[in-house]
Amino acid sequence: MIARYLNPWKHKREEEQRRIAMLRSRDGDTCSRCRRPLRFDLTPGHDNGPTVEQVAPGAAEDLANLLLTHRRCHAEGVDHTPEVQERVRRKNEAELFGKERKRA
Repeated sequence: MIARYLNPWKHKREEEQRRIAMLRSRDGDTCSRCRRPLRFDLTPGHDNGPTVEQVAPGAAEDLANLLLTHRRCHAEGVDHTPEVQERVRRKNEAELFGKERKRA
């Protein structure tokens, strides 16, 4: 217990690894957002590496409120609200159907 105060960075890394292991056993090895496989062998901070995301920010940090995602999927400035996702989907569909097809 005293190691928590003598070396807080090591304790924080160990807690993060413990939470990732628990979420990995619960959710599997896929990202909760994009459903692509996570890579657990990468260096910390890599975009394809795992990170823990809160479902409801500001709520309790129990396992029911946590998800396992890629770092790139959990970017801090990204807006993942349903309204924004719907607007992006409609924009992509409009671009796809707006292109003229080449006729042979």
